[in-house]
Amino acid sequence: MLQLRPTPFDHPDSLRLIAEVQAFYRERYGDEDTTPVDAAEFAAPRGFFLVGYVDGVAVASGGWRAQDSGADPELRDGDAEIKRMYVSPAHRGRGYARAVLAELERAAAAAGRVRTVLETGTKQPEALALYAGEGYEPMPNFGIYRHEPDSRCFAKPLHARVG
Repeated sequence: MLQLRPTPFDHPDSLRLIAEVQAFYRERYGDEDTTPVDAAEFAAPRGFFLVGYVDGVAVASGGWRAQDSGADPELRDGDAEIKRMYVSPAHRGRGYARAVLAELERAAAAAGRVRTVLETGTKQPEALALYAGEGYEPMPNFGIYRHEPDSRCFAKPLHARVG
């Protein structure tokens, strides 16, 4: 059973999974995700990072960082950008990515964020299917991949949960 735990972005388990996702990007795209990222961006109250554990082993990760208008014309005040979503290959197909995404959305809404945004690519059909199935809608590309033809960006409004 997957146990999701808030974990610092620079924790050894987080860093191992981030290294795995970067290796995955090199395999699919020929290079790493070069989006500028600072570990402090994923700390409360303007960010969140988690690691998913199975039998004490880190197998999944994901986080969000606050994004607001001004940084990019496609971003709005209250946006939470999803980053470093990943599930280790041996643990895929069990719903772990959906569980990580749902917890990221919950945490972002609880922090007052109003929309999640993310960037993925055409060489990740699994990610495209996941986000479409979870209600994400296409949006104009943002960030350093704005003009990248293989980049796809998505957004989803968040609804504050009461009780």
